Amino acid sequence: MSSVAGMLDAELLIESAAEVPATLDAFLAQVERRAFRMAELQLRHREDAMDAVQDAMLRLVKHYRDKPAVEWPPLFWGILRRRVVDLQRRRKVRSIVVGWLGGGRDSDGDELPTWEPADRSPGPLDRLQDRQSYADMAAAVRQLPQRQREAFMLRMLEGLDVAETADAMGCSKGSVKTHLSRAMHHLRDQLEDWR
Repeated sequence: MSSVAGMLDAELLIESAAEVPATLDAFLAQVERRAFRMAELQLRHREDAMDAVQDAMLRLVKHYRDKPAVEWPPLFWGILRRRVVDLQRRRKVRSIVVGWLGGGRDSDGDELPTWEPADRSPGPLDRLQDRQSYADMAAAVRQLPQRQREAFMLRMLEGLDVAETADAMGCSKGSVKTHLSRAMHHLRDQLEDWR
């Protein structure tokens, strides 16, 4: 139960964040699982999350391999955030188009699969020791508006500073602080039972 309280403690999270590795391969290996968890929380679909993380990694390697190592975290998280938003937009457009093109039924009258995946299982998150507290935490994070969720995950879970988070999100430092403050207030209210 105390794992949720520990996740909300900013100082412990930031202190536990490792230094940026000297090689791009080491950086990508270090960030891979956390990036997948973040993408899966946002997209709620395992395969889409894997695609988003893989695409973000490829774009970082292709376009930013020559950048200094300290610039990789905000660049990577910004690329991943934009990729997740792109996938969410495509999913919405696809569901609208399917609705326009016959209501989602095949020639036999059977309902076609929806673009919003029915499987909402946590996947690799099952390995966490306290599954219930993590499930409550994930549900509370999912309820946050998208910008608050992004600010919380980048700032608190990834340990990026305010400037790096602002760069990754494409907004001002003040906006990051506002989004984070609102997210923390909401999460404290939602997870009061876990204190």
